Amino acid sequence: MRKKEVLLPLSLFADIDRSGPVPLYYQISQRIESSILGGQLPAGSRLENEISLSDRLGISRPTVRKAIQELVDKGLLVRRRGVGTQVVHGQVTRGLELTSLHDDLVRSGKTPATKLLSFGPVQADAHVSSELGIAVNTEVLRIERLRFADGVPVAVMTNYLSTLSTSVNASDLEDVGLYQLLRMRGVVIHVAKQKIGARKAHANEAELLEVENGAALLIMERTAYDIEGQAVEFGAHSYRPDLYSIEATLVQK
Repeated sequence: MRKKEVLLPLSLFADIDRSGPVPLYYQISQRIESSILGGQLPAGSRLENEISLSDRLGISRPTVRKAIQELVDKGLLVRRRGVGTQVVHGQVTRGLELTSLHDDLVRSGKTPATKLLSFGPVQADAHVSSELGIAVNTEVLRIERLRFADGVPVAVMTNYLSTLSTSVNASDLEDVGLYQLLRMRGVVIHVAKQKIGARKAHANEAELLEVENGAALLIMERTAYDIEGQAVEFGAHSYRPDLYSIEATLVQK
């Protein structure tokens, strides 16, 4: 059910200085930010729309829009197509460890959920075959999933498995993470190589992740190997950067 918009009390903006040196948009954004950090606007709340807020404050719509954009840029608010402007759910941070997104969400106190988008055999193209160390056109299992955190879409994940197709069931992937499922099948992921980057969202990704078409996404490719050095899985994932980040600790040598 769609949440009702939250109307901030006008008293929150009562001390705004309309003729002072501090820009109006900044004063508005600071007061909304204090409401978010103070819990008056909890995670997932729908903020009052720009037109309504500007009319109630008697301030131009471009000024209110800039104030809200300021908070979007800070990662406190997110514009979701068909929903409106919402307070961001706490961001999930992944350290540079060999974990699955499912594990990361649980560790961050989020409730993971998965929608299976596709599941079936395909012929490996040049890129997939190179990552898995197999011949081009070798049959592999392709799995595409949409992962949610507390009901909000966080990532679109596409994974390719080489010799494990018969041991993974589609229904299992909606309840547990892929790495956990592989461990249950006796496959232990020992090491992985990973590449991180960014690009604009494709139309289908934007629709699934509820972001604007062409919005920036965090992307990651990973090839995982078992204890014998055999490539087990190749994954290509795209994440909403307002809800997910990767953290590293650097040591001088």
